[in-house]
Amino acid sequence: MTSPDLIPTTLPDQLRHLGLVYTADELNDLVARATQKRWSPIVLLEQLVKAELDAQARQRVERRLKDARLRRFKMLADFEWDWPKQIHRPTVDRVFTLDFLAKGENVIFVAPHGLGKTMFAKNLVHQAILAGHSARFLTASELLLDLNGQETARALERRLRSYAKPSLLAVDEIGYPAISATMPTPRTCCFKWSAAATNTDPWS
Repeated sequence: MTSPDLIPTTLPDQLRHLGLVYTADELNDLVARATQKRWSPIVLLEQLVKAELDAQARQRVERRLKDARLRRFKMLADFEWDWPKQIHRPTVDRVFTLDFLAKGENVIFVAPHGLGKTMFAKNLVHQAILAGHSARFLTASELLLDLNGQETARALERRLRSYAKPSLLAVDEIGYPAISATMPTPRTCCFKWSAAATNTDPWS
């Protein structure tokens, strides 16, 4: 006969047991603020719930940013719009509204080397995560290396589905000739998702 799980006895431990980690950590400060401002029990409860929800939302964003594997990148706000000879900013701005996600559409950034395609793709992933979506960034070579490393059809299918889980999958350097030459024959897969890709040359 197994003994039942011990129920925490202190209030902070009980809050953590319920998953209210932020409230447990900030309990003393919240109670002190409530006393100073003479909050009613309802106001105190509202503040506790709001603070906990805000903390959990921040944690979700931090986790998704980590899962996206963006590494370091230049923020879009620092981009020099007058540097490329030709760039249609209204189109870029429209892409960053993320309307294409709801429609399951794709986005392709096409430009010569060194003009900001990777920067745009990473910023797009970042923007999607801040808007509450899941997203992932990787290069085409990383994607192909991972897929080609799957030893069975079932393992490949599972891996493909894992790449289809995020709302947005950004694939960098997808048009490089060396990668295109080794691209395997695609399997037939049906997923509802969106992708952003970068390419050095327009596809014929």
